[in-house]
Amino acid sequence: MAETLPRFLGILPLLLLIGGTLSGCAHWVPPVGFPFDSYEPDETVETVEPPKASVQSHGFYLKGEDSVVGRLAAVPVQEGDTLLDIARHFGLGYQGIVDANPNLDAWIPSEGEPALLPLQFILPDAPRKGIVINLAAMRLFYYSEGKKPALATWPIGIGREGRATPLGIMTIERKTEHPTWHVPESIRRTHAQQGDPLPPVVPPGPDNPLGDFALYLSKPSYLIHGTNKPFSIGLRASNGCIRLYPEDIERAFKQIPAKTPVVVVNQPYLLGWLGSSLYLEAHRPFEEIDPQQAKDNLWAKLRQIEKKQPHKLDWSKIEETLKQARGIPVPIFLGTESLKRRLADAASVDRPERLFGQPQPAPPPQGGWQVRTSETEDGFKAKRLAAQLNHLGPRVPALAVARNRRFRVVAGPFPDEATAGKVQGFLSEDFGTASEVVKPLKATLRMQAKPETHWRSPEMLW
Repeated sequence: MAETLPRFLGILPLLLLIGGTLSGCAHWVPPVGFPFDSYEPDETVETVEPPKASVQSHGFYLKGEDSVVGRLAAVPVQEGDTLLDIARHFGLGYQGIVDANPNLDAWIPSEGEPALLPLQFILPDAPRKGIVINLAAMRLFYYSEGKKPALATWPIGIGREGRATPLGIMTIERKTEHPTWHVPESIRRTHAQQGDPLPPVVPPGPDNPLGDFALYLSKPSYLIHGTNKPFSIGLRASNGCIRLYPEDIERAFKQIPAKTPVVVVNQPYLLGWLGSSLYLEAHRPFEEIDPQQAKDNLWAKLRQIEKKQPHKLDWSKIEETLKQARGIPVPIFLGTESLKRRLADAASVDRPERLFGQPQPAPPPQGGWQVRTSETEDGFKAKRLAAQLNHLGPRVPALAVARNRRFRVVAGPFPDEATAGKVQGFLSEDFGTASEVVKPLKATLRMQAKPETHWRSPEMLW
């Protein structure tokens, strides 16, 4: 599974589990011999509706020639949150929220700290018609016609390095609810070589990587679709297709008609106007783009703009914006507010009682096989590993436990020793973590864990 890590990820296992390495449409390829299908994964019961509040709905009416929409916001982090949970609830992807919060750990952000929500966007430099996808920003923009021009925008997952989502002009050929996945022969062949044979056809359901809705593009083998791996949104994790969160693809499916034009661009540096102010939004260029050429092109545009404006550009602020590449629109005329001031003025948002789609804390495993990591004095590392396992697709239920200032991660329960052994091997090979397989506890043993400190554990888990 050779795949270059995105700079913002920092962990190989997550990318391997929610990415893919095969041709055709997006499909997750598990580690060799890892039988996720051999047991029922712990499912997250989503008891809340997808968020509809204005700050996170990403629906806008366009005003004149303005090309900057939305506003920055911030929400306090609660114990047990990850930036991935916050991103999904507020309609952001992994890359967007991690880039915007370089001071917070993606998996164990500091409790009580504000997580910046980069909910302001510069529109791509493309005609405002139909669908425009900016790969660099990992966002889809849909322009609908009416009495007032309207815009909806959603975060996306896109093609990984070596299997990039193609650029250019396409159309939505057809729409399908509960699509069937006809597995390409190349994918079946690779899975067979890994000891994980696939059927020629995957029917609709939780195992279908296309999710519940699909928009088929005029370019063969490419789709805009849902996913059964929602935490891959905001990553280069597919084989070229464009993924949306399940709740977002449902909205898009209802709003976007067949024959809608689609334009795919890759614009890491975006310039936009809001009134008389010029803004710059910077993302790090992908490997397919020459960063120096992209910078030279931006410089040429800026010099042309400066010649026609009474205001001078703040070139030092421009350089700093490119260096940080936080994906946040920054005003770049001399005398305009600093990024620090912009962040301080971000709208304060109350943290909802429950974040949509957030995995519930794993309960202490009972009645099955377990996998326990070795003891460590690093509680942060243990809680981080447990958070990563709980956000994989499919989820590996796990919790960090503590005793006498030492910590370990307990994963499970699993139905048999073989499955637990595969998980143990996976932890060793992909996380570099030593662990042991533990037989099922006797049914007479009772375990309790306080929800507010679910990473702690009674003695018997140790």
